[in-house]
Amino acid sequence: MTREEIISQVNSLLAEEFEMDESTFTPDANLKETLELDSINLVDLVAIVQTTYKITIPVAELKNIQTFNDLYNYIEQHQA
Repeated sequence: MTREEIISQVNSLLAEEFEMDESTFTPDANLKETLELDSINLVDLVAIVQTTYKITIPVAELKNIQTFNDLYNYIEQHQA
């Protein structure tokens, strides 16, 4: 899967899950602020990534994923 495909798919999944317009998702935007994530929503986000990409995000690494770009990078680096 190319980076462009990852970005498109992630944005589509997040827009549907969090009922937001994809246009608000910019690479440098803060994930938690943009998606208004609380701890439960954060679990939903991790579950979406794990289910869709078969990637486990350890809690220790989750704190390093601050922006949409960080999330795209993480998926790109860890996809099978």
